[in-house]
Amino acid sequence: MLYTALAERIRKNKPVVLLTVIDGPNTGATLLVAPDQTQIETLGTLGNAELDRVASRDAIGELEAGRTSVRNYGPAGQVTPEDLQDTPVVRVFVESFSPPPQMIIFGAVDFTAALARVAKVLGYYVVVCDAREVFATKRRFPMADEVLVTWPTPVLSARGSNLGPRDAICILTHDPKFDVPAIQGALATSVGYIGVMGSRKTHAKRLERLAEVGVTKPQDLDRLMSPIGLDIGSRTPEETAISICAEIIGKRVGRSVPSLAKSEGPIHR
Repeated sequence: MLYTALAERIRKNKPVVLLTVIDGPNTGATLLVAPDQTQIETLGTLGNAELDRVASRDAIGELEAGRTSVRNYGPAGQVTPEDLQDTPVVRVFVESFSPPPQMIIFGAVDFTAALARVAKVLGYYVVVCDAREVFATKRRFPMADEVLVTWPTPVLSARGSNLGPRDAICILTHDPKFDVPAIQGALATSVGYIGVMGSRKTHAKRLERLAEVGVTKPQDLDRLMSPIGLDIGSRTPEETAISICAEIIGKRVGRSVPSLAKSEGPIHR
């Protein structure tokens, strides 16, 4: 039953973790940890209820980071060196099955195709969204996993709760009717990256429009990477796509990178 549930979640591209005791008491015991929205479901046991609780908590952290690892515990879930003294060590193999990170691109513009191509190379599940049916077509963006003809609010209302630190939202429009609700919706999620295209002048006007709808908190505005991308002098759509994806990588791993959003002066020299 446990492996049937594991296979079903993998087929449906849902996150799941399989924990297996590889050394110590109850070697071979397994525990399945499956997060669903606001709750965590488990199946099986590692041999102790407290060990199951602690290991499940750690497994969710590994899943969010997309990591597979080996962790050491005491038979009752002890984790500190003091508590582990004079107790058998339980080595647990934590195997994460994470769905690919998502990138939602708002705006079916010329830069979108290049960004979608680079994102697919990096393993993203790419969604292109635009309310204009004539532009948002699979023919224009064959590399995208989904092309949606809709406004930002329905998309983020439906998918926002599933977005996390590994995911990205890129807003490439210059239309206030589109980018303001896209930013509002993005800020309501836990997505790791929010990039917004435009010059410094465009972004300054955008901030004024955001203030009009109540988006004024510094911690929210600091999440907006605009102008979007690294300051590498990119000009073409392909170069810009590389600068955006490089910024996403740097932000995700916590590296200090020369982002246009954190610099001054003209974007193009």
